[in-house]
Amino acid sequence: MSRPGRGGSTYGNTRPELAAGTMTLPARHYTDPELFRAELERIHCDMWVYAGRTEALASAGSYFVRQLANASVIVLRDEGGGLRAFHNVCRHRGTLLCKEEQGTLPSRIQCPYHGWTYGLDGRLMNAPHMEKVEGFEESDYPLGPVAVEEWDGHVFINLSARPEPLAEQLGALQQKFRPWRMQELKLAERRVYHLKANWKLIIQNYSECLHCPIVHPLLQQQSHYMSGDNEAPQPNYLGGRMELREGVETLSMDGSSKRSRLPGLGEEEARHVYYYAILPNLLLNLHPDYMLTHTIWPLAVDRSDVVCEWHFHPDEMRKPAFDPSGPVEFWDMTNRQDWELSDLAQEGISSRGYRPGPYSNREDLLHGFDRFVLDRLAARP
Repeated sequence: MSRPGRGGSTYGNTRPELAAGTMTLPARHYTDPELFRAELERIHCDMWVYAGRTEALASAGSYFVRQLANASVIVLRDEGGGLRAFHNVCRHRGTLLCKEEQGTLPSRIQCPYHGWTYGLDGRLMNAPHMEKVEGFEESDYPLGPVAVEEWDGHVFINLSARPEPLAEQLGALQQKFRPWRMQELKLAERRVYHLKANWKLIIQNYSECLHCPIVHPLLQQQSHYMSGDNEAPQPNYLGGRMELREGVETLSMDGSSKRSRLPGLGEEEARHVYYYAILPNLLLNLHPDYMLTHTIWPLAVDRSDVVCEWHFHPDEMRKPAFDPSGPVEFWDMTNRQDWELSDLAQEGISSRGYRPGPYSNREDLLHGFDRFVLDRLAARP
């Protein structure tokens, strides 16, 4: 069956065939704590992970703290306007330096235990009671640096000792999403969800819409579940786009938008929503008039937090009638439907009756994600 033009009610299954025997992963990939720890080390601690937005680091001393595996990391703006990241650990006796998730530092970082004090560049500036320690030099004890880079308003950190440039991990996405001018967008709403599910199940749920007619009836009314046009799975990201139905302006509770189209977009981009999983922890949804981000923080083999943030153009936010509730309520409802599915999948896979099942050819991104995980696990001992 051929696929009709925009606004049609039926879509053909034009995806390539999938090889016979292409199955879901064994249960231990979702239930084994040791395998979970190996994933954190070989994926999350060895790649660039999304940490937040530059908007949250607007002035010198502004910071946020992120917990990744067993690492606590301070990300901040230094006095010269640059981005810095450090292990959130004092070099004296290992005390946590910043206990609040975000805030503003008074041009220095002081340990609350014994008063060791560091500059915003990580230099140890003062170490009380160390003046009679033979050979002690403050310059020998800076904060442990963590690699940090920015892409289009997004902040990424990398815990590995020799990280590749962020640009290599992002690949073609840097050019692909330039029309959205993401660095200009501002946060309007933030919500945190606590899931009883493995982090991979969240990405797998995000990367297919075969469940949409059953679970997301409002989404299905506004964007047909078979309208998806996937990019072939890439080494570090997965994604594609879906069409908006005729008469639908954006994804919101009623499908309408009182906001202008994002200024860099053309007609083609304005008729689609783009869904990309930037591995390992950023889900990026680009709409004609706003950006939605989901940040996945794995906590345990069967627990994850997801931070969801809605971003709009500042010109629209300054208007007296600006109201983000349509997109916020739409995606809060859709998120909760997805999170319930992810929790149910975790429960089912954890039961003794689970056996790997066959993928559909329309679940090609899921199979690509499985390959990504297995390849990263096998990359080094």
